[in-house]
Amino acid sequence: MKSERQNPNQSQIQPKAVKTDTLRISNIALVITIFLILLSLLAVIAMSAAAIPDIWIGITLTIFILAAVYILYALKVAQQWEKAVVLRLGKIKGLSGPGVFWIIPVLDSTPYWIDHRVMVTPFNAEKTLTKDTVPVDVDAVLFWMVWDAEKAALEVADYKSAIAWAAQTALREIIGQMPLSDILVGRAKMDADLQKIIDERTTPWGISVQSVEIRDVIIPKDLEDAMSRQAQAERERQARVILGESEKQIASSFAEASRAYLNNPTALHLRAMNMLFEGLKEKGALVIVPSSAVDTMNLGGLSGMIALSQTTQDNPDKKPNHVKTS
Repeated sequence: MKSERQNPNQSQIQPKAVKTDTLRISNIALVITIFLILLSLLAVIAMSAAAIPDIWIGITLTIFILAAVYILYALKVAQQWEKAVVLRLGKIKGLSGPGVFWIIPVLDSTPYWIDHRVMVTPFNAEKTLTKDTVPVDVDAVLFWMVWDAEKAALEVADYKSAIAWAAQTALREIIGQMPLSDILVGRAKMDADLQKIIDERTTPWGISVQSVEIRDVIIPKDLEDAMSRQAQAERERQARVILGESEKQIASSFAEASRAYLNNPTALHLRAMNMLFEGLKEKGALVIVPSSAVDTMNLGGLSGMIALSQTTQDNPDKKPNHVKTS
């Protein structure tokens, strides 16, 4: 989820149109044609040197040129991943390729060379309202391939543009049917729904959709800030709940400990002594003891003894005030 686009040029779908290539010339045909032309020139030179009549020289040259032109336009080569749609006098004759095949010049033509590899088409939907009326921009990628070259050539004028616009329309329909929360967390379901809708539209064209992947969902900046504050408040609420649960557990532990001291004053007295000792062993520590604890556990006398001992340790030559000297 982002607030800015990485590539603004992706806002417009501009698929490359299917180009007709009636006079597609292969390298093999071109090489053979050049070889025949050179051979015809050598034949003319040889016949001229042999004083052969010009009419025979002209016939020989014409034969070589016609053969060269025929091979140039009749010999076709389709790559491993493509097939050529062959039309004879405007009617479908069939598909040819991959590999070498021949056509009849003038009568036959190969207007379309269909690529059977998996193709990639990026598409997007800008400022499209979700089901809960939130404008979003969604970028996606479509993976598809032609499984019937004849349908792709005859059923639709430009199947690449058609599939791109069909994908964009399907994306807008899906966005309008889903709330924003489902779009942000349910991309897998959105991908599956898009693939199903687009595949239904493109199957009559001989095109199969392999997969659809949502790349990015862009929401307005203000809404993104509000969602961030909402998430922060939710985390704070969870922290307070956890703190409350911890306090409950601590209170339960103290209640259980109090039951252990309930009928055992000696243990409670020893615990109080230990707590007081832990507080006084640090130099400069200040310990506040409730008056009830002082009366119950005789902590007043104990505190006086501790103070007297500490004074004696600090000033060994100084004698207590209550001791009289002779």
